[in-house]
Amino acid sequence: MCAKKVVKKRKKSFSSMGSGSGGGDVSSRRPVHIEKKPPCGVTCPSGNRIRSFITTIAQAEKLGKTHDQAMREAWEIYTDTSPFPSVCGRVCPAPCETECNRKDLEGAVGINKIERAIGDFGLENDLPLVKISGEEKPEKVAVIGAGPSGLSCAYQMARRGYGVTVFEAMEKPGGMLFWGIPGYRLPEETLMKEIQKILDIGVELKCGVKIGVDITLDQLKQDYDAVYVALGAQQGVTLGVDGEEAPNVFSGVDFLSRFHHGEQLDLGKDVVTIVVGGGDTAIDSARICKRLGANVTILYRRTKAEMPAIEEEIDEALNEGIIIEFLAAPIGFKKNDEGLVTAMVAIRMELGEPDDSGRRRPVPIEGSEFEIPASAVISSISQQPDFTGFESLIEGRDWIKVDDKGETKVEGVWAGGDTIDLALVTDAIGHGRRAAESMVVRFTGVEKEADKREVIRSDKMFLDYFRETPMERVEPNLLEVADRMDDVDKEVNLGLDAEQVIQESARCMSCGYCFYCENCWLYCQEQAIIKPQGKGELFLFKMENCTGCDKCAEICPCGFIQMQ
Repeated sequence: MCAKKVVKKRKKSFSSMGSGSGGGDVSSRRPVHIEKKPPCGVTCPSGNRIRSFITTIAQAEKLGKTHDQAMREAWEIYTDTSPFPSVCGRVCPAPCETECNRKDLEGAVGINKIERAIGDFGLENDLPLVKISGEEKPEKVAVIGAGPSGLSCAYQMARRGYGVTVFEAMEKPGGMLFWGIPGYRLPEETLMKEIQKILDIGVELKCGVKIGVDITLDQLKQDYDAVYVALGAQQGVTLGVDGEEAPNVFSGVDFLSRFHHGEQLDLGKDVVTIVVGGGDTAIDSARICKRLGANVTILYRRTKAEMPAIEEEIDEALNEGIIIEFLAAPIGFKKNDEGLVTAMVAIRMELGEPDDSGRRRPVPIEGSEFEIPASAVISSISQQPDFTGFESLIEGRDWIKVDDKGETKVEGVWAGGDTIDLALVTDAIGHGRRAAESMVVRFTGVEKEADKREVIRSDKMFLDYFRETPMERVEPNLLEVADRMDDVDKEVNLGLDAEQVIQESARCMSCGYCFYCENCWLYCQEQAIIKPQGKGELFLFKMENCTGCDKCAEICPCGFIQMQ
């Protein structure tokens, strides 16, 4: 064991301190358990307790639990902060994994795929969402928009006993999760099952009601004690290129919405998807077109490294035969006598100095114009909400602004999701929970205690313990390209099976909290560590035996033991 080598090496350092029985100098410092925040949880916009739900699965056998028992516990831990484990397990780009301390070894833990497995287990076993309070509170909350942010807020308020009504302008709930994400990434059945669980906890849903038109915001403020505004960004932003008013030029969000509404879209054989932002809407639009039989070319004005779309989705688009012209941008169109676009004129780009976002600004290369034949064009550069009826919340030329609790400048009105910023689904879910918690503080007057734990990084952990038995990341199977292209609803990512979930969960290093490795007990020569009798209990310190040698803290793999 690597830990044994460390103990031998440290005997010289500790020799001057003596031992508990042999006399000599004794340090005044003593070990204590101090829980730290794992970086994965800090970088999760939804605020999910990632370490907790993963170690629940990883430690099941050690703690005498069956896999099913552990998965049920993991479901309850996850759904305390978000009601969308199956959804996020499919569509989230996993910012949590970018900060996972395991990346300093063989690679980050596959958190995203584990959360999908937890969500799917909950759906397959019809696990209910858990209410926090059985008491019916007098306050009522109106939520505008049945997308991920609105439903997150509604869920958190309903489970606390507040009456919640969600108003949705479209005929079905889900927002861009439903109208913007194709079935090969997010099956409709999966989405609707998770939404139904939210409704089952006591949320009332009214579809086909457009606030600002059918009912005014002022009316809602009079009838409800709090209002949460979570409008979806379902309006496409134009390219600003002459000729884009042609009938065969679509915006990305309009194309996806019309497709999901079942419209028959005549795309022809060659489709050019114009991509300036390089986001998921563009990739989804292109992959749908490919499944509809079109030849597809994506234009993106930067390189692949700068594309904000999920890397896995970009790679699968390339695997499916979609051409991506990097460092290229549209500058015009050619049309026929009927006013239809027949070709797109583009120009090559090169990366110059960084812009305000920190990315290098694309600069046109003079004289590099070229043409691509096009029977349809889908512009997916950006999107925005329809703020009609919400002008009172707008500040200057900006979108709706909120404070650190999610409240707008209008008292009693909170906002989140795409209404305040075009971000990830997990950001929108986090906005909804933040607003709900702020509403509860307003109703009860009880502030939530701030989390003052420090974040633990790999340099504060004993990584040699994990290096001794390296564990490669488990990747899910993908549907073969030949088997997926005939149906837009065939799910491409097949997820992890139960055995793979256990294997991948075991890679979690439980950063900042004990995972019962017994290192401290094994290597304490003073017998100052007491092994607990009960499963899942923490090791205790017998201070009268402790000499303060630091050994237990230095060989604690997760950094849970600290000397003070």
